[in-house]
Amino acid sequence: MSVLKFSFVLLVFLGLASQLSVSIVLAQTSEAEAASALATSENAVFSAYQAVLKAEEAGANISSLLVPLNEAGWFLNHAQIAFKSGDFDSALEYATQCQEELNGFATDADVLKENAIYEHYMDFFVNVAGPIVEAVSVVCVSLIIWFFLKREYGHAGSVVDESS
Repeated sequence: MSVLKFSFVLLVFLGLASQLSVSIVLAQTSEAEAASALATSENAVFSAYQAVLKAEEAGANISSLLVPLNEAGWFLNHAQIAFKSGDFDSALEYATQCQEELNGFATDADVLKENAIYEHYMDFFVNVAGPIVEAVSVVCVSLIIWFFLKREYGHAGSVVDESS
């Protein structure tokens, strides 16, 4: 009977030990996943800030980009706090939400930057090249009108001279 009790106690102990080891392995996997997601989120936020900076340097109105960027920063901050406190599930969730918030962000920033560059070129054309073309056109039209008027008055003057 004591062998049976010993076997039962040993079996229960091994069962509990295996549950504990599985929990530790799952916790480490969850920590690794959370750390990876956190690093990915940090890179995404950094890239988003770089895209906003480039768009702003091009002269774009970046106000529409600030709300999602701030929300992503909020999620990243909460993910970092959760990770430091050991709540890897929340850290993973917040990091994932951060990444979702920045989906398509770089494309939006690039579109704003390209629009700002296009508007800059159009402003140049309207404000600099346009007046130059207009001035050259006025000079050319004036010369053409002068040529025709000279020719017309030149013939009229010679006819008047012959009749006198």
